[in-house]
Amino acid sequence: MTLSLPPVQRLLPVAAAALATIAAALPAAHASSHREAPFITTAPKVDGTDFYMFSSYEPGRTGFVTLIANYQPLQAPYGGPNYFSMDPNALYEIHVDNNGDAKEDISFQFRFKNALKGITLPIGGKNVAIPLIQAGGVTEPNAAALNVNETFTVDVVRGDRRGGMKSAITNATGGSATFNKPVDNIGMKTIPDYAAYAAKHVYSVNIPGCSQPAKLFVGQRKEAFAVNLGTIFDLVNAPVAVITDPALINAVPNTIDDANITSLAMEVHRSCLTQGSETVIGGWTTASLRQGSLLNPTPAKGHQTTGVPGGAWVQVSRLGMPLVNEVVIGLPDKDRFNSSKPKDDGQFADYVTNPTLPALLEIALNLPGTAPKNLPRTDLVTTFLTGIKNVNQPANVVASEMLRLNTATAPTAEAAQHRLGLAGGDAAGFPNGRRPKDDVVDISLVAVMGGLCMLNGTTNALNLGTECKPSNVPLGMTSLKLHDAVDQAVVPLLPGFPYLSTPMPGSR
Repeated sequence: MTLSLPPVQRLLPVAAAALATIAAALPAAHASSHREAPFITTAPKVDGTDFYMFSSYEPGRTGFVTLIANYQPLQAPYGGPNYFSMDPNALYEIHVDNNGDAKEDISFQFRFKNALKGITLPIGGKNVAIPLIQAGGVTEPNAAALNVNETFTVDVVRGDRRGGMKSAITNATGGSATFNKPVDNIGMKTIPDYAAYAAKHVYSVNIPGCSQPAKLFVGQRKEAFAVNLGTIFDLVNAPVAVITDPALINAVPNTIDDANITSLAMEVHRSCLTQGSETVIGGWTTASLRQGSLLNPTPAKGHQTTGVPGGAWVQVSRLGMPLVNEVVIGLPDKDRFNSSKPKDDGQFADYVTNPTLPALLEIALNLPGTAPKNLPRTDLVTTFLTGIKNVNQPANVVASEMLRLNTATAPTAEAAQHRLGLAGGDAAGFPNGRRPKDDVVDISLVAVMGGLCMLNGTTNALNLGTECKPSNVPLGMTSLKLHDAVDQAVVPLLPGFPYLSTPMPGSR
């Protein structure tokens, strides 16, 4: 194992630690990367919110890996009349590192286009353009009543994301490289059966260089996260008695239960993602915009004609493990983190070696001395940054922040999945990848407060090192009881691809 970035080895652990600690302190802490950096608040269409990567557990899909990249947070179902189309001037990407060197080996690049049909109505002898994106009921892809039809393409790039070999992913039926994206769930009058309508946009696709057909879906989904955002950022305004009582694991309502998200989902056979005998892959998502844009003071008629972008691609969003940028990276460097690559994570070492969040939480919760004292937290380094040996650690790993999955680990059937993932004895759960039901905040909380150290002491299965001793873990076994009072596992899901549930309608 090569650790070429020693300081960075503590980045994700502290990230998880920080996010977990914040979760531990509130009756709801399940927000992932929503509005986490100053610039991204000005560009919500390219705000990456969650990344899921797991061995598919749908019956009959053994051997496949599902990757889901979510963008555009906190979508109100009634957010018309334009709703939440993707940015045609942006580049959305899912990256895979399959040799542990913290560099992308495979990238899936998504581009979008919004075509205005210009539907008009005869008013007083004149044909006048309608103000809505629909003029009637919608049941089929690219329905005649859709005034704006959104399409997308996906390229696979092997090697460097900008200089590697690029090939188009094509529809297994007909061979087209352009796919229709379903319009958002405007409401039940416009789209009476959204589930059936969206299902018509699940494609079987061919990926160049891959012998197995893959699945592809891009469209609006119900937000699969559970969170009480206000409580978290109000200095963790929650009673400690609630967050340490296992009986109150679902005591607080999910404040974004009626929100939607936009998902870029793929299901790819593991043989198309791995390299040689290495079964562990790392993954993260990004979004990029052109370096410059000129605003047209007199836009021409059409759709989205105000700006003229130009220049090189500039990465403005990055997401691997949840909550890193939100609660670990200091405010001055949040935009810098969003523009960075895993191979360069050493630049954020100060936020890892000297984290501020545990101290802030001790003040906010009036619980001095509760943070683990084993600094630097090498137990968390192993768990969250390099992967756990014999679980999801590549043979030759460069420490870096990304989600890691051992594709050789058999998936756990949905009914048998443990909400605490690996900490709950479920080998196919977070941090070995991330499934929609994994309660990543609670899992990270267990880890940050020394829970994995305790498990390591009793089973010696995690190989977390000699720093896991009682004097360094003030909460001891009570750390295994900490939770955020919002149960991720109760969020409704589909039994198979694309797993995330039908989005909430604008009206019923």
